[in-house]
Amino acid sequence: MHVSVYLKCFLASVVWLVSTVVSPVVIAQGVEPLPPEPVTPLPEPEPLPAPEDLLPQPSVPSDLPEQGIAVPGTFVVSAFRVVGSTVFSESELGAVTADYVDRPITFSELFEARAAITQLYVDAGYISSGAFIPSDQLIGDGVVTIQVVEGGLEDIQITGLKHLDPGYISSRIEVRNDAPLNVNRLVESLQLLQINPLIENLSAELAAGTQTGSSILNLQVKEAPRWGGTISLDNFRSTSVGSFQRRATLSNINLLGKGDSFVASYGYTNGSDTWDLGYTIPLGPHNTSLAIDYSTTDSRIIQDAFEVLDIESDSTNLVLSLRQPVIETPTEELALELAFDYRRSESTFQFGDIRLPLQTSGSDDGVTRISAIRFNQEWTQRSAREVLALRSQFSLGTDWFDATRNSGDRPDGQFLSWQGQAQWVKAFDNDQLFLARLTGQLSDGPLLSLEQFRLGGQGSVRGYRQDQATTDNGVFASVEMRFPLFEVPSIDSAMQIAPFIDYGVGWNNGEQVDPDPNNLLSMGTGLLWQTGDRISARLDFGMPLIDPGEEGNSFQESGFLFSITGRLF
Repeated sequence: MHVSVYLKCFLASVVWLVSTVVSPVVIAQGVEPLPPEPVTPLPEPEPLPAPEDLLPQPSVPSDLPEQGIAVPGTFVVSAFRVVGSTVFSESELGAVTADYVDRPITFSELFEARAAITQLYVDAGYISSGAFIPSDQLIGDGVVTIQVVEGGLEDIQITGLKHLDPGYISSRIEVRNDAPLNVNRLVESLQLLQINPLIENLSAELAAGTQTGSSILNLQVKEAPRWGGTISLDNFRSTSVGSFQRRATLSNINLLGKGDSFVASYGYTNGSDTWDLGYTIPLGPHNTSLAIDYSTTDSRIIQDAFEVLDIESDSTNLVLSLRQPVIETPTEELALELAFDYRRSESTFQFGDIRLPLQTSGSDDGVTRISAIRFNQEWTQRSAREVLALRSQFSLGTDWFDATRNSGDRPDGQFLSWQGQAQWVKAFDNDQLFLARLTGQLSDGPLLSLEQFRLGGQGSVRGYRQDQATTDNGVFASVEMRFPLFEVPSIDSAMQIAPFIDYGVGWNNGEQVDPDPNNLLSMGTGLLWQTGDRISARLDFGMPLIDPGEEGNSFQESGFLFSITGRLF
């Protein structure tokens, strides 16, 4: 019994000693999974398809049931009574007929008043609506009735689809085009479909329907390829698990014909294996979507100094999210997203024939659990010359599913944090491009490393190793300018040079010690190569302007970052 007690005390001392000796930064970099990249790179600005390319201007309908009314000479109209209009107010309708009231007018001028109302509709985009004068009326009392017929979409006929459900397209047009039909809203609906990744190209034509004022929309649609496959090489991972990463990705943007997407990817380094799975399904014509994402990472620290300890980690991440666009036009989107995010990481090391838990900051016997509710707000505005995106995220850590709980100032799974992001891309003449990015995070207390702000490496301050510093709060800013170097038209390829400046600063809450240094600054240059949409490559060299305090001999720690991506299909 005494031997057992002594053994337990001895093993506890070993766990404490190893956890103290092993750098918390190394543990944060290599043992726990990297959080997903929070900022999606913005596409380069490009013009929207012209309205006339999507929908040739239809003619004003001329099939209104109007017959001649025999009225000799001139007469005086005291008022026009317009019936059937749901678009314009009485004052708006009265304004266009005011010139024909309370004075002698001819029969032809009476029809000019009717035509003025039709033109009011046409000028506002209601090209299938119009007015006529009913023949079964007497105008002896000076009041003339003008009947308005407000046209609508009678049917949507779609050709060219192979896998996508026609209802996916028709429902998105119908929900934005209630009667009366407005050509401006219709063109906007078509532009949104044209920039939808499911659709490669479309053309439309309005034809007369079977009823007065009704129209039939004929759509010719070419679907985008459903399947996609890429392979990539980069040195974006932490040096503690091996920075050189190989990754393969398989995706389908229309898996079951409902506009649902699926993506699976596998990446590995010399010390880690990562699987990522994701599925997203639209829930209605308003582009509400439900997504589930799962990832798992097995990693092992391969640095020589810690090889004898054989430090390993098993990490999982499950996210369930619901996203709803509030404003959605071809040039602007405001979307809200509510997500539940569960993360679990377990770290161990080898001592003789026994695997023991590795105590990381705030962990419980080497295990860290987070169950967080995240509320995201995303706003994007784009034009032919620039794209601006803002993103805000509030995260609330709960005690659900046995989330990590600690007393005092030790970090645990109960927290409140905010992260804000801004990106701006501006296109200039001669194919020059300016990119700016700003990211910040604030928290109400100490955070587990899974939730901390990370500085250094890809997506942050280039020139430093990946995740050089991890803190509870932080700010990162970057500016980059891209200039064309040369093109090779025969193979649809181009080379760009991209000088950049990156800066980041981080600080901790409570009694947590700030990293030294806690601010990073670099400047450097990147080279970008693009061959059509098949091959893209980038090489960055960043020069640290603030001494990182420690040196390494890897390609990444020497200031170089590279990536090569090839699209297989």
